[in-house]
Amino acid sequence: MASEMLENHVFDDIKVGQTAEITRQLTQQEIHIFAAVSGDVNPTHLDAEYAEKSRFNGIVGHSMWSGGLISTVLGTELPGPGTGYLEQDIKFRRPIKVDETITAKVTVKRKYKKDKSVIFDCVCTNEKGEVVADGIAKVLAPIRKIKILRPDTPMISVHGKYHYEDTLAKSRELDPLRVGVVHPVTPSGIEAVADAVTEDLIIPVLIGPKARILAAIKESGVEGAENWEIVNSEHSHDSAKIAVQLAVAGDIEALMKGDLHTDELLGAVVPSSAGLRTERRISHAFLLNVPTYHKPLMITDAVANITPDLAAKVDICQNAIDLWNVLFEEKNRKPKVAILSAVETVTGSMPSTIDAAALCKMSDRGQITGGDLDGPLAFDNAISLEAVKTKKIISSVAGDADILVAPNIESGNILAKQLIFLGGANAAGIMLGTRVPIILTSRADSIRTRLLSCAVAKAMADARRKGKIK
Repeated sequence: MASEMLENHVFDDIKVGQTAEITRQLTQQEIHIFAAVSGDVNPTHLDAEYAEKSRFNGIVGHSMWSGGLISTVLGTELPGPGTGYLEQDIKFRRPIKVDETITAKVTVKRKYKKDKSVIFDCVCTNEKGEVVADGIAKVLAPIRKIKILRPDTPMISVHGKYHYEDTLAKSRELDPLRVGVVHPVTPSGIEAVADAVTEDLIIPVLIGPKARILAAIKESGVEGAENWEIVNSEHSHDSAKIAVQLAVAGDIEALMKGDLHTDELLGAVVPSSAGLRTERRISHAFLLNVPTYHKPLMITDAVANITPDLAAKVDICQNAIDLWNVLFEEKNRKPKVAILSAVETVTGSMPSTIDAAALCKMSDRGQITGGDLDGPLAFDNAISLEAVKTKKIISSVAGDADILVAPNIESGNILAKQLIFLGGANAAGIMLGTRVPIILTSRADSIRTRLLSCAVAKAMADARRKGKIK
């Protein structure tokens, strides 16, 4: 274990033949961190399938990782703090495989009093004593004695692939979706549409005041956008109304929110007289890629239903389950649906726990289909196996949820935005329970998020055409 203090060796105290060393194991995480910092994403280090077919017969570490160990010895042990690195001549003798333990050792070879420089022999060996790298280093030794508290090592977390990469890939196999973009009257709105067009996800129909749309296209500089179809409207409310009419008539297969408020768009969608609703309650689902979670995560409802009653929650659950099954049907299992509350026990003083228990029983009786429901579950019990073990919860859902059903809009919205703004999550959003999917985008969304929203809408429209969902 490293000392809590860092203490150096000044030039006058350094002796020829003096040594220092450190030992460290090369893990896959170390390789990922080195790749992230250096930008070296050679598949020999990161792609197991590729590396297996290479001359190394498996993943190997970056050669300069061993050089970094030498630098660590020189900077923290001998000479230690205050050392200036001048030169490094290093030869890499053999590759380092994952989980090999490497010892980096430096030995003082020569000192130069004139400039206070020191030459070191450097060698890195594995646990078998085999040399993996060796060479010569030249440093400027410190001339002032230093003893300080060892700084904390920065915390770094390494995350796996983007969980929705397969979803995006599958959507590209489908024909582009004819999408009504509602009121796209700013350059950023046009650019968002262009990203989806470039990826062959949508065929846009721009619905809004024609003059404003053309001005936005010109300002955006998006080539070819002037050739997109435009349906003229008077203002944002009129844009939403016309978009719904086109969707009901079958002229467009999905709606995308442009530069208008969500409630303006939904105000045209929600009335039964508009003809766009199904027999189910309209609900919203966030599809999140949370870096610290091991798989895709869905949160519902954080946008549409303020205080849903039990009947509304049935539809919210079913809408989300249908969406998950469309996106991940290849998994050949039911999604794990966690009904959230503040506790994991049913109590009369907390209505959300009673709703959760009722939803689970309704699932048992076939009133909600296609999912594996459990609840009430507190958030930690829904996503953390460690919390589940600590509380001795027996559940096929707890600790491994695919879908989180929030008790009300406040808790769902807060949870989703915490994960986005504090947890680094990407979140695509889509409205469910309508005859066409509705893509809710934000100007703050990343390109990947906007593309995923379109890909999800594309998958849902295809599933509806094939009769997989109502």
